[in-house]
Amino acid sequence: MKHYTSIHDIDNIDTWIEEAKSLKSNPLKHKELGRNKTLGLLFFNSSLRTRLSTQKAALNLGMDPIVMNVSGDAWGIEFGDGTVMDGNTAEHIKEAAAVVSQYCDIIAVRAFPTLTDKAKDESEQVLKSFIEFASVPTVNMESATGHPLQGLTDAITISEHAKVARPRVVLSWAPHVKALPHAVANSFVQAMHKMDVEFVIANPEGYNLNPQITGDTVVYHNQEEAFKDADFVYTKNWSSFEDYGKVKNTDPNWMITKEKLGNAKFMHCLPVRRNLVVEDAVLDTDSSLVIQQANNRTFAAQLVLKKLLENL
Repeated sequence: MKHYTSIHDIDNIDTWIEEAKSLKSNPLKHKELGRNKTLGLLFFNSSLRTRLSTQKAALNLGMDPIVMNVSGDAWGIEFGDGTVMDGNTAEHIKEAAAVVSQYCDIIAVRAFPTLTDKAKDESEQVLKSFIEFASVPTVNMESATGHPLQGLTDAITISEHAKVARPRVVLSWAPHVKALPHAVANSFVQAMHKMDVEFVIANPEGYNLNPQITGDTVVYHNQEEAFKDADFVYTKNWSSFEDYGKVKNTDPNWMITKEKLGNAKFMHCLPVRRNLVVEDAVLDTDSSLVIQQANNRTFAAQLVLKKLLENL
C-alpha cells in the first residue's frame, strides 16, 4: 500500500480489523518501527479527534509528528495548473508538497469540500495534488468526499460490539443547523459494503447520497421503518447531494431518540449537537458507543501508519 486515501485501499477488512484489535491490546509493541521517522500532519480545517488520535498513533509507533494548521499558519497554496499567481496565493502545491516531503516520511492531509462546486469537490484537488507532487506516502485525514480513517474506525467498533453474526446496521441522516459534507457517510457506506452486515440507509427525500457510492443499498425514507430490528444506528447529517450542498430539510422528527433506538447501539463520529441530532437520553446511557469510537480512532490510524511504514 503506497497511500491510504480511501476505504478501497483496504484489501481485506476483516484482517485489518483483527490487526487493529491486536494493536489496541498492545499499543507500543511496534514502538521501534517508526523510530527516526517523521509524520507531517497538515490541517486545512479544524479537528479534535483526527488531530489528537493520529498524533497518538504516530507516537505509539515511535514516530515524531509535526503538526501545521495550513490555512492559518502557512502561505496561501495555489493548486491550479498554469495559474498566474497574482492573487492571495503565494506558494504552489508543486513546491509545497516537494518541500514537505523532504521534512516528513509520511504526510497526512485534512481538507474539507466547498459544498458549492460538486465537480471541484469530486475531483479531490487538494488530496490528489499531494499524492501527485509529494514523494512520500499520503494519508487522507478527511477529504472532500471521504474520511477513510473514520470508516475503518467504525468497522472496528461494530466488530467489537456486535452480538450477532450478521448485525443490521442503519446509517441515518439527522437534522443540523448548517450544511455538512458527505465524507463520513460515504466512507461508512464503503466500509459496510466490505463487511458481512445487513446494511440500509435512512434519509429524507432529497438527501440520497451519491448513487455511485451507495450502489444497490436499500434506502428508506421512513426512519422508524429502517430502524426495525437494528443492532447499530450510525447517525450523521449531510447536505443534499442532488441539490448540491443545500439544506433542504431540517425536520426535527429525524432526531435520534431513545424510543426510536430501541435496543440498538448508537454511533456517531463526533462532534455531535445534543438534542438536535440526538437526545441526551441516548448519549448519556450505555446505548451510546461514541466514546468507544473516538478511542478506536487511534488504532485505525496506527494500523494505517504501520502498514505504510512497513513499505518504506
